[in-house]
Amino acid sequence: MSIAVFGSINVDITAYSRRLPRPGETVHGDSYLIGLGGKGANQAAASARLGGEVHLIGRTGQDVFANTASDELAKYGVKTALVEQADGQSTGIAIIGVDANGENVITVIGGANLSLSEGEAENARDVLIAARVLLLQNEVPWPAAQAAARITRKAGGTVILDPAPAPVQGLPPEAYALAHILTPNESETEALTQIRPENTESCQAAALVLHQRGAETVILKLGAKGLFLSAPGTQLHMPAFAVAAIDTVAAGDCFNGGLAHALSGGADLATAARFAAACGALSTTRRGAAQSA
Repeated sequence: MSIAVFGSINVDITAYSRRLPRPGETVHGDSYLIGLGGKGANQAAASARLGGEVHLIGRTGQDVFANTASDELAKYGVKTALVEQADGQSTGIAIIGVDANGENVITVIGGANLSLSEGEAENARDVLIAARVLLLQNEVPWPAAQAAARITRKAGGTVILDPAPAPVQGLPPEAYALAHILTPNESETEALTQIRPENTESCQAAALVLHQRGAETVILKLGAKGLFLSAPGTQLHMPAFAVAAIDTVAAGDCFNGGLAHALSGGADLATAARFAAACGALSTTRRGAAQSA
């Protein structure tokens, strides 16, 4: 069961403190981690740790962080033959703050991720055609991701788009119909629809907006409130798994990695969504981004 991930590769520098600083304030932290990040790499690591064949298509720079990313991806068993080093570029990094409740703030510097082009999708054509599931995010240029999606979709594979981070100008209109499954979290749902998904009624209303734009299946990731699944003939709310969360970084990425794994193995949509929710919940009990997979 082959899974392809077309997306970002970062190195994360994560600082843990009792609370997050306010603007202009300095707080003392408790500890820090340096590890693999980027939504593409996180999703690839999460899927690979569950088993199966996972190919990552992306770019790093030519710096010490590129070596860190390469070593970490190899550790998780991700296939990286299609990860290129971009001349004159820096590897993407993320600066992350996490408080005692597991809440986080993140600043991302895209670096080489922003140089991905349709050429990388064409170079990966064989892998994209063979993929049963393709995972996409919004940390690389959309024309490149779109080219990858078209190849996999035409070959009969399933395309999952995590619209994160939600672009200020909204998703390109063609993105809704190109992805089989859209998986926004609460804030991304609100950014895309101007509706905060706080209860069943607001979830239904937000999902309807996304369906009207062309989305076939919508899974709203609601954090501690679980998830809301809306697909042709199906609408249901699944409660969250009860866990002691210490770090919510990459929970959504682990969700998507689990969803891809389950679907690639033949699970139906509801079963795959429940499995994905378990993966996301478990990731919050461990620190780090890819490390929490």
